This record gives sequence, structure tokens and C-alpha cells, in this order.
Amino acid sequence: MGLFDKLRNEFIDIIEWVDDSKDTIVWKFPRYQNEIKMNAKLTVRESQVAVFLNEGTIADVFSPGMYTLSTQNMPILSTLKGWKYGFNSSFKADVFFVSTRQFVNQKWGTKNPVMLRDNEFGPVRLRAFGSYAFKVQEAGAFLKIIAATNPTFTVEDINEQLRNLAVSRGMDAIAESKIPVLDLAANYDECSQIIFEKIKPEFTELGLELTKFLIENISLPSEVEAALDKRSSMGIVGNLGAYAQFQAANAMEKSAENTGSGGIVGAGLGVGLGASIGSQMGGIFQNNSIQGNPPPPVSGAGAPPPIPAGISFYVASNNQQSGPHNLEELKSLISSGQLTKDTLVWTTGMETWASADSADVLKSLFDHVPPPLPRN
Repeated sequence: MGLFDKLRNEFIDIIEWVDDSKDTIVWKFPRYQNEIKMNAKLTVRESQVAVFLNEGTIADVFSPGMYTLSTQNMPILSTLKGWKYGFNSSFKADVFFVSTRQFVNQKWGTKNPVMLRDNEFGPVRLRAFGSYAFKVQEAGAFLKIIAATNPTFTVEDINEQLRNLAVSRGMDAIAESKIPVLDLAANYDECSQIIFEKIKPEFTELGLELTKFLIENISLPSEVEAALDKRSSMGIVGNLGAYAQFQAANAMEKSAENTGSGGIVGAGLGVGLGASIGSQMGGIFQNNSIQGNPPPPVSGAGAPPPIPAGISFYVASNNQQSGPHNLEELKSLISSGQLTKDTLVWTTGMETWASADSADVLKSLFDHVPPPLPRN
């Protein structure tokens, strides 16, 4: 290295920061032992400011532009250095570039559920997460309070503190808002604005500006959400009597499908019986819910249920149909011999006429009829 090169490297005559990162907030110009030459060129690009420090004290702050450093545009530093009458010489100073761009899509979220009191559900635990954006508003204040003399300061170095601010102050703001838990999902914008106004002053104290705060999700613990799902299901079911009728009709239909040879007749009877029994079951549910009585005991599995009084049949005899006949009338017809096991009958739900003996409901009526008298 020649003598001229050595002398030239003793002085810095170009000061600039070409920021190729996405998360650097503060970058210290690497002066090392070199002195800054008076009339050196300072370039401050858009979304940057340059801060000159003298022995740890903030001196001059330069906004975007190109400067030729002199005592005229460094009035504070000139005073600190004791320069008088425009004294022109090289000098030593720490130069920090501070990015003023927006740092967007910064994530926040609760590490653990936060306990809140809700008017409808009482104490509940909530989780929440979202994003926010910020930028440096006062470079000098940010350097003094946060960055200090670190040669490089990134978003990650302060993100933890900002996230804690967002969670602690934010959830406190939600609690103070008194918005019901079930209405939080419909009020994300309102909740976001409440938290934004709550924590913005604390960002300002750090020399930062909170530019955006968003809630993306607020959720309840899984067991609470499961209870809410059951509650919603009951609301959809509505009247328990109607639900019982629906269940009874399904049960009758499945039973009729498994009756074997009498499947066609049984299917038709199952539909009619389902409506009648379902109505009775609905009344039982309603009465028991009002009086607090237990449901009646279930009859033995081996005994068939009694024929509902509402069931009636049409009877075909001598190519003529009669009816509909209720239970008592059918018994009379059997006693008089007008209705036999081979007589064709039909009721609502049957696809076609069938013998009375094939209808399971009528079989029990023939069990008590004596056989015809023997002929002499």
C-alpha cells in the first residue's frame, strides 16, 4: 500500500447505507478508527434517517437527501465539538442509520388462555391471535430507549416486547369493552380498534408508531366449544315432542323392513303406527317435563304392543268394500264370521290389499276366535 493510499484511508468521505434486508431497524456505519472528513458526502435514502452521536449524546439528525457535511449543517455537533469560526477539520462521530419503513405482518398471540368474565357464561378462557404493523416515528428517542449503541438492531430484537404489549393490554381492553363472548367474532373490527387505541400510546413512548392492529381469531377452549355445539344442536332440534315423533317413525320403518314375509304390510303399518305412537311419546315428554315425573316402564320384550285405537281397516267381502272399521268393529266382524284370516284388508300405508292373517296387527284378534263347529 502506497503512502497516498494509507493517508486516503485515514479519512471517510462517503457515508451511506444500502439496506438489502427486510427486518433491520438500526444499522451503525462502520467508522472503526477512521475519522470523518469535513465536507464528506452523506446520502440518506427514502425511508431512512441518519443520526450522529457524539460520545453517546445524540447530535444532528438528517432526513432523506444528500448532504455535504460542514459546520453549517451540523450545528449541534459543532457546538458539542467546540468548533468556532467555522473550524474545518476531520472529526470522529458515531453515525446510525434508522429505517423508517413500515414493518408489516408482525404476528402476536396469547401463549396461554386469558381468563375473562362474561355476562352469559361467567368466567371463560379465551385465546386470540392476529397481526400488527409499526414503524419508527422518533429515531432519536428509539435509539436512546431501545437500540442504544447496538451496531445492528432488528425487528426480532423488539418483537417479543411488542407482542407482550399487544396481548396484555389488548386482552384487558377486550374485557373492559364488555362485548359478549358469542358476539366477539362479529366484532373483530371493533375489538381491533379498541386494542389499537389502548396500546398506541405505549408504542409512542418507545419512539414507534403503531400503524395497524388486526385480530384474526378469538377462540374458546375445546371443551367449551363442544358444550356450545350441543347447545346449538338442541336449538336446531327444537320441540322434543316433534323430535320423539321423528325418532319413533324411523324406528317403526326400520322394524317393518325386517319383518320378512309380511314386509309390505308391516311397512305400511309402521308409517301409521309411527305417527300415532310418536304423538303419544311427544305428550309423554311434554307432561313429564312439566310435572317432573319419570317416563312409564317399558313393557317386556316378548309381548307385542297393544293395537292403537286410531288404526282402522277397510274390509273386502263379496267383492264389496266396507269401512273403515275401528278395533271394536273388527272384533264384531270376526265374531260374526264376516272377517276371516283370508279376508282381504287394507289400511293407510299399505301398497295393496292383503289377507287379514298377513297383517301382524290383526293376528292377535284371531287368537281368541273358536274354530268352526265340526259337521255331523
